[in-house]
Amino acid sequence: MKILGIESSCDETACAVVEDGKTVLSNVVASQIDEHKLYGGVVPEIASRRHAENISWVTKQALSDAGCTLADIDAVAVTYAPGLIGALLVGVSFAKGLAMTAGKPLVPVHHIAGHIAANYISHPELEPPYLCLVVSGGHSHLIEVLDYTRYHVIGRTRDDAAGECFDKAARTLGYEYPGGKYIDSAAAKGDPNAYKLPHPKVTGSEFDFSFSGLKTAVINQVHNAQQKGETIRPEDMAASFQKTVADTLAEKTILAAKRFDYTKIACAGGVSANSGVRNRLSEECEKRGYELYLPELKYCGDNGAMIACQGYYDFIAGKRADESLNAVATLSLDDISE
Repeated sequence: MKILGIESSCDETACAVVEDGKTVLSNVVASQIDEHKLYGGVVPEIASRRHAENISWVTKQALSDAGCTLADIDAVAVTYAPGLIGALLVGVSFAKGLAMTAGKPLVPVHHIAGHIAANYISHPELEPPYLCLVVSGGHSHLIEVLDYTRYHVIGRTRDDAAGECFDKAARTLGYEYPGGKYIDSAAAKGDPNAYKLPHPKVTGSEFDFSFSGLKTAVINQVHNAQQKGETIRPEDMAASFQKTVADTLAEKTILAAKRFDYTKIACAGGVSANSGVRNRLSEECEKRGYELYLPELKYCGDNGAMIACQGYYDFIAGKRADESLNAVATLSLDDISE
């Protein structure tokens, strides 16, 4: 069964063809990073316009790379929530028109579920149930993956997501957008114990995250040093910051694994590409004999393959949409679980 997956929730216009939920036949991504870099972050209006310009050729390229036509596709899957509303609308509108014209079933896919599904591509042997840490520019969640289409969110960020915190800390240190890769590269040359940074906790919610205090601490230390004429070594601050984020994510994940009796853990989302996070999770899981699943780097960020993969499982579960499907900016995984 071949699923065409369309993703346009933020600043990547992506389309892929995936067979039987595991085999990627094509995966095309049109990135807008160079343009948004000029503004230090994603500009929603620009993102929406670029999606409208790119989505047609990206889809044609994905079909061509897969060596098939629309007639060979069994269903069209599309990200409909959550994300930037204008960006989502481009993908949803295009997918609806494509599915109706070709007479193919339309499958609505939750963006976070798609990130989780990226692990099925990299690890075909992975099966629910397991615990998954989803960390990206807009999301930080601890999720029980009960089945391929059933989830239970046990922890989430109360303010900034981990990826957003990476970007803002990077900007403060003088690095370009997107900041995650620059922090990761600089951290490899720095001392992770050079600066003391807070490990934010949410009182009464032990599995929730809070990164705004950490972001503020980095900004304050850098600005205070500048005002005093002191020097902050960017590589040391990057290393200290990355270690703090990695420690926080790993600690919460292991705590949840113990509490809910999971020995199988996965990580997904853009921040799952960070070497500090990957290494810290690997160390903690290896220490306890837990199984850890990490997506290949090319599937960590937003892509069409993860949407096509999850679309396959949603299709098997009977999920369908018609021409009334609309984009939704904010939607919890708990609200879509069967």
